Amino acid sequence: MTQFQAPISRHLLSDPKTFVSTLRTCKTISQIKQTHARITVTGMSRNPTVANKVIHVYTQFHAINDASAFFDSMTHRDPFSYSLILVGFSKMGDFDNSMRTFREIVRLGIVPDNYTLPFALRVCDDPICLKMGRMIHHVVCKNGWNSNSYVVAALAQMYLKCGGLEDARRVFDEMPERDLVTWTVMIAGYVECGNARESLVVFDRMLDEGVVPDRQTMVTVAFACAKVGAMHKAKYVHEYVRRSNFGLDVILGTAMIDMYAKCGSVDSAREIFDAMEEKNVVSWSAMIAAYGCHGHGREALGLFPLMVQSGVEPNRITFLNLLYACSHAGLVDEGRKIFDTMWECHSVKPDVKHYTCIVDLLGRAGRLNEALELIENMPLERDAGLLGAFLGACRIHKNVELAEKAAESLLELQPNTSGHYVLLSNIYANAGRWEDVAKVRELMTHRKLKKIAGRTWIEVNNNIYQFGVGDRTHPRTSEIYNMLQRLSERLELAGYVPDTNFVLHDVDEELKAGILYTHSEKLAIAFGLISTPDGTPIRITKNLRVCGDCHTFSKMVSAIVGREIVVRDNNRFHHFKEGSCSCKDYW
Repeated sequence: MTQFQAPISRHLLSDPKTFVSTLRTCKTISQIKQTHARITVTGMSRNPTVANKVIHVYTQFHAINDASAFFDSMTHRDPFSYSLILVGFSKMGDFDNSMRTFREIVRLGIVPDNYTLPFALRVCDDPICLKMGRMIHHVVCKNGWNSNSYVVAALAQMYLKCGGLEDARRVFDEMPERDLVTWTVMIAGYVECGNARESLVVFDRMLDEGVVPDRQTMVTVAFACAKVGAMHKAKYVHEYVRRSNFGLDVILGTAMIDMYAKCGSVDSAREIFDAMEEKNVVSWSAMIAAYGCHGHGREALGLFPLMVQSGVEPNRITFLNLLYACSHAGLVDEGRKIFDTMWECHSVKPDVKHYTCIVDLLGRAGRLNEALELIENMPLERDAGLLGAFLGACRIHKNVELAEKAAESLLELQPNTSGHYVLLSNIYANAGRWEDVAKVRELMTHRKLKKIAGRTWIEVNNNIYQFGVGDRTHPRTSEIYNMLQRLSERLELAGYVPDTNFVLHDVDEELKAGILYTHSEKLAIAFGLISTPDGTPIRITKNLRVCGDCHTFSKMVSAIVGREIVVRDNNRFHHFKEGSCSCKDYW
C-alpha cells in the first residue's frame, strides 16, 4: 500500500481539516476520486468546506464533469459552491452551463462577488451572447459592483467581444476611476474589433490622464500601430520601450517587428530583431514576413538558414511566410524548392494554405496551366483561398476562360462573398465584356451583396485621416483638389496618360479619367504633399489592392516632387522613389 493510500485513523475521520489537507496533496484524478469516496462514506460531503474543496480540486484538474456531478449531488450549497462551479464552467468556455448556474445564483438571491462576475462575463464572447451580457450588467449595477474596476473592466471587455462598442465605451466613460488594466482592455478591445484608430485615440487619452503604460500596454499599442500603419506612434512606442528599459523579450520584440514592418520600415523591424536577446520561431517568422511583404524575397530566404543554424525549427507559419516572400518577388524556382523541402527536411506537412501560396507563385509568374494542374492533382480539398489566388492570377494575365472556370467553383463554395463577384466583374471589364459585367452586378444586387468601398489612411501630425473615392469631407478639400490639379498638369507634361482600363464602368474616356483622379490613394497623397514638410516620406495605407493607374501615378509623382511614397495595400508594400517602385512592377 502506498503512503497516499494509508488508512486514516478513526479519530480523524470526522475532522474536515484532514480531508481538506488530503485533497491538497492529490496529484492525479485517481487520488482525488479515492479521497472523494472516503468523504462520501464518512458523510463529510455535507461539510461545506470539504465539499467546496472537492469541487475546487476537480476543476483544477479540468475534470469539470466530475465537479459538476458532485455539485449536483450536494444537499447544501453555499455561495462559494456556486462561484466555484461557475468559474469551472467559465474556464472551459461552457456558455450554457455557466449561464444556467448564474441564473440559479440570481434566483436564490445570492449576491455575486467581484470574483464570480468577471467569470460569468468571460463566456459572453460572441454577438449572440450580448443579451445575456446585458442581463449580467444589470446584476452588476443592482449589487453595486459598477464602481469596481476589475468588474467594470470585464464588462467593457465583454461588450467589445460581443460587438457592443457603444456599450463598452459607455461603461468605460462612466467609470469613476480607471486603472491601467481597464485602459489596456479598452485599447486592446478596439484593436480586436477592427477599430485600431480609436484604440490609439484611447491610448493618447490615457497618457493625457497621467496613466503610465506597462509592457502589456505597449504590446497592445504596437498591434494598433501595425493595423493602421501609424509610424509616428510606432516611433513613440520604440522610444518609450527604450526609456523604460523593458527589454525586448519575445512577445514585445515580435510585436514591434510586426509594427515597424506594417508601418513601412523593414530596416527598423530588422533593428528590433537584431536587438532581441532571445528569438523563437514566432520572432524569426515575423522577420521573414516583414521582408516578404516589402518584396525583399532574397533577404527573407537568407534568414531561413540562419534560423535553422540557431537551433530554431521552422513551423507551418515560417513556410507560409517564405512562400509568400517568393511569390511577391517572382522567385518561382526558390519557392518550389522551399515547398519540396517542407516535409522532406523539416517534417512540416503542407496544408491547403501552402498550396495556395504555390498557386499564387506560379500564377503571378504567368504559369497558369502549371498552377491549374497543381490544383487538380493536390491531395487536399480545395478551398476559397486557393481558388481566389488562381482567379487573381487570371486577372493579372487577362485569361478570361480560366477565370470563368475558377469563378464558377469559387461561387459554389462562397456564394455570399462580394469580393469574388467584384474580381470576376473586373476581369470582364478589362476585356470590354460589359454585358457580362452587368450580369455579375445584377447577380450581386439579387443576392444583396455590396462591393467593399476603397479606403486610404494617412497619418499626419499624430492624427490619422481617412479618404474614400471622390471624398470631399476633409476640411482642406479645396487645397487637396488644387494640389491634384497641379499634379495632373505636371504629370501630363512628363508623359503620364491615365490608364482608363482601371475604371470598371462603361462610360466615356473623359469621365473615366475624372474618376481615376479621385481614387482614395491619390487624395491621400495630395493631402500628404500639402501637410508634411518637403523631402519627408509620405506613408499611406489602403484596404484594397492598389490599382495599376494609381501605381503609375505614384511612381511619377515620386519623381516630380522628389519624395518617397510608401503605399501599403491589402497585399504588400510599395516603396515609390525617383520614378520607380520597389516591387519592380511585379505585384
